[in-house]
Amino acid sequence: MGDVPMRHIQSVLAYAAFTAILAALLVLGTAAASLASPQTWRSQGWSKTDFSKTAIDFNEILSGGPPKDGIPSIDSPKFKSVADVQDVGVTEPVIGIEINGDARAYPLGILIWHEIVNDTVGKVPVTITYCPLCNSAIVFERKFDGVLHDFGTTGKLRNSDLVMYDRQTESWWQQFTGEAIVGKYTGKSLKSIPARLESFKRFKARHPQGQVLIPTNPGLRDYGRNPYVGYDTRSVPYPLFAGELPKDIDPMARVVVVKIDGAPTAVALELLRTQGKLTLGDVTLSWEKGQNSALDQQGIKSGRDVGNVIAQRKTANGMINIVYDVTFAFVFHAFHPKRPIRQG
Repeated sequence: MGDVPMRHIQSVLAYAAFTAILAALLVLGTAAASLASPQTWRSQGWSKTDFSKTAIDFNEILSGGPPKDGIPSIDSPKFKSVADVQDVGVTEPVIGIEINGDARAYPLGILIWHEIVNDTVGKVPVTITYCPLCNSAIVFERKFDGVLHDFGTTGKLRNSDLVMYDRQTESWWQQFTGEAIVGKYTGKSLKSIPARLESFKRFKARHPQGQVLIPTNPGLRDYGRNPYVGYDTRSVPYPLFAGELPKDIDPMARVVVVKIDGAPTAVALELLRTQGKLTLGDVTLSWEKGQNSALDQQGIKSGRDVGNVIAQRKTANGMINIVYDVTFAFVFHAFHPKRPIRQG
């Protein structure tokens, strides 16, 4: 192996370990629920979490396989200018945000391995999150209750969605909703920040002076590679999801989630793709081709085209970007079982 770069060997070993864990979990399925108890969790290092406060049944939480921080968040992110980035494909997906003139892109080819980036953009402390099992990309302010927080991964899942924790109180937070579900902050919600899940080409065109997240340690993971090959073309999610599936739509169909008059609303991505643009009250959704799925082929650059979504609200001062999420139908149904998904 003398001619093989060490960082490549490290990446291959990390990928093999990750996929071995994933395979074991698919066999175990919901058996992980047997570990859902504060006594077990305290023995796993959750000494600061106040388990007397919870908004959910503990049996809803499954082990995701890795331990606390086993999927490591990025806490000291490094960036390059868009002009200097050569290894991100033009149609690869990135989470693009802009605050106070500071524009940054976070490639899913990196986030798929870390799920959380703690950063400060335009002098606003934020946490950028991506849950691969839900394809949920959401940005939150991380200054909460007057205190600056940083977030990590618990290694737990609820409805297949990432359960995060803040390192200050070790409260557990649901990534999909931004709500604290266990611990001191139970019942509180993080503030979401508008961001776009878009192709690198589109981010670069909007922000030619922007910055792009790069790996802090390139040999740590096989960046740009998808460990969930074929996930979003499955007929059902992995057995890690034990909830009820929607009956009137493919569980793995992508849906666009926005708030209309304060209520979570989901629109089938296929409907938006067919129409090109939809107006829902004062909210306009639009779709254009040219973005790879991060959860299709082994190489994210080769993923099929799922398109780009823009969500905006009409105001007296014109159209403004709003918070939205492109997730799977089964995820929206799990968290909002009484809310329909618009398909026509």
